[in-house]
Amino acid sequence: MEISINPFNQIQDQVIQLLNRLRSKRLVLQWQYKEMMPDRENSELSHLYFNPKTHKDDIPVRPIESTIRSSTRNISQFLDKIIRPIFDDKCASTTIIDGTSLIKELLKYIKKGLFKSTTLFCTFDIRNLYTMLPQDEALDILVEFLRFHGYTKVKGIDLETIRQLAAIVLKENVFVYGNKIYKQVLGGAMGSSFTLTLANIFMWKWQKDLARRQDMTAEFYGQYIDDIFMTWNKSEKSLKDLLDDANKWHPNIKLEYTIGKSLPFLDVLLTNNNGILTTSVYHKPAAEPYVVPFLSDHPRHVFVNVIQTSLARAARYSSAFESFNNERRHIQLTLLYNE
Repeated sequence: MEISINPFNQIQDQVIQLLNRLRSKRLVLQWQYKEMMPDRENSELSHLYFNPKTHKDDIPVRPIESTIRSSTRNISQFLDKIIRPIFDDKCASTTIIDGTSLIKELLKYIKKGLFKSTTLFCTFDIRNLYTMLPQDEALDILVEFLRFHGYTKVKGIDLETIRQLAAIVLKENVFVYGNKIYKQVLGGAMGSSFTLTLANIFMWKWQKDLARRQDMTAEFYGQYIDDIFMTWNKSEKSLKDLLDDANKWHPNIKLEYTIGKSLPFLDVLLTNNNGILTTSVYHKPAAEPYVVPFLSDHPRHVFVNVIQTSLARAARYSSAFESFNNERRHIQLTLLYNE
């Protein structure tokens, strides 16, 4: 929403007044108060810029806010520091860290005897999750999440105070773009530390029913931020019906799904080959083969790390020597291209 008056001083005053009030009531400790206090001399409004998604067709852009000097940045970082570890711990069973962790979890699924020649894979992602979060509802879910897991305080801070701190980060988000000033009234800032954690917690609430159904049928269900991977042993139609129904659970949450026996997720390609799981490194078709050029003035260990990391990933992801060999050739060609 475009606004006509620069609210910077007002926002900074609100942040300082909130922190002073919380400290005077002893709702936050002195060290917490100092850590969240903005730098009065160097604070400024956030700036919006766009990162092109070069790995996707038509090259869409991702809006990012540079919040490094915003008045709420320190509060955002503090909340992320104390709440993200709770989310990571409590939701570890459904969290996918990377391609390696996904493969390990699927191997556990296979050992249970659940992987069949007819088993389907499904991936879906939430469209524009960060910018579509309903702010008040997200704050309510944050408190609900902490209460559900037995917390009445986090690092000595009660839940109502945490809600107030999260609210000022979410609601007092004003940025500059093209010599105009805007206020975000829906969602959170991509670029603010706490936005990712809050989005993950919002997804925890949204996906509870879907994850419960998967758990009841012993199917695999895993989440990487707003991307989901799951297995399915019923008909494809019943899966589509479930996902189409899930698209109606919340007016702001719309998912786009893909179903098949061979699907990429993150940077790994997973295939059900007549009841045998095969895996390999996946490269998005639109991704360009660029790494750090060898003629650039970087320390030598940077170039060594590029090679070691690429080969290590190939070894971890490749279920067959042929897949590893194909990826090794791809690495060689990429390195030659970047001489």
